[in-house]
Amino acid sequence: MIARLHLYLVDAAAALVIAVLVAYAMLEQRDQPWWLVLPSTALVALPVAVRRWWPVPALAVTTAATVATVIGQVLPVQALGAPVAAVCFALYTVAVERSRTWSLTGLVVAVVAVAGVGGGEPENLLAVGASLSAVWVIGYTTRLRRSFLARESDQRAEQALAGERLRIARELHDVVAHNLSLIAVQAANAAHVRSPEHAYEALEVISSTSRAALTEMRGLLGVLRSDADLAPSPGLDGLAELADRASLAGVRVSLDVRGDTAVPEGVGLSAYRIVQEALTNVVKHAAPAACTVLVEVTPSAVRVEVDDDGPGVRELGAGHGLIGMRERVAVYDGTFSAGPSASGGFRVEAELPIR
Repeated sequence: MIARLHLYLVDAAAALVIAVLVAYAMLEQRDQPWWLVLPSTALVALPVAVRRWWPVPALAVTTAATVATVIGQVLPVQALGAPVAAVCFALYTVAVERSRTWSLTGLVVAVVAVAGVGGGEPENLLAVGASLSAVWVIGYTTRLRRSFLARESDQRAEQALAGERLRIARELHDVVAHNLSLIAVQAANAAHVRSPEHAYEALEVISSTSRAALTEMRGLLGVLRSDADLAPSPGLDGLAELADRASLAGVRVSLDVRGDTAVPEGVGLSAYRIVQEALTNVVKHAAPAACTVLVEVTPSAVRVEVDDDGPGVRELGAGHGLIGMRERVAVYDGTFSAGPSASGGFRVEAELPIR
């Protein structure tokens, strides 16, 4: 609302100018009484000031008022310029905000009504028709352009979402591959004990099955990454390093990790990435600032809170930041929220259940 305030002020200014011109024409050429001039002027000009809220009613009122003032000989035909301008303002908004059927209907009705009271002269009909038609074309073109930009923005958001899911899939590949590698190695070592007999057979099955699963998974998901690094993924133990790096970038980070950090690797990785992305956004959009990071581990969930004292309102766009955090939480059916905090900064909250 605040961002569009200047547009409403422009509409109010345009309505005021049209009202002055219409009132002057009524008083100068017709010498009408004030009690008739004021409501007639308001009906012609006021819809311009509210056209963004009620486009169709604004067009209907200003068109009807123009026709009525001319037919009632309150406004001379020679002074149709200002009322036609009011109709043009309203028609443009209808062409932008409403469907083509609505806007074309409004165009035809406005042209017929206003040109019909213009004295029947061909030049009046041509001038009114050309003016209103040009305004409609501009408005409808603007509508098409906005629709194209909206679709393009949606496509970028979908691409960002797909890219983030691919990145998450790569990291899940790391987690599963690392664990399966450990299982395969340990099972293979235990198999050499060969005592007792049943234990040996079970370990042999574990070894062969885990190796087969690892090979199959690498075949299916290997296309997701170009390297074969099976090192452990970062987790809650790496949060201190994240805080140090953010501090070097101008963000004063207060890190508080509560509870046992020995959580499932996937949950730890997701919590780490959420904190990492939140701190990255603070560095990009709020630095220099102070930031509080709280990670609370309970037997049932890992709760993450990142709160800064920056400007609060940010244009994060359709990138990977908030989308990535939301997707990571969705993997574990958790909860996520992000937005301006009550203290004026920006707050990110996430809860990752531990199954």
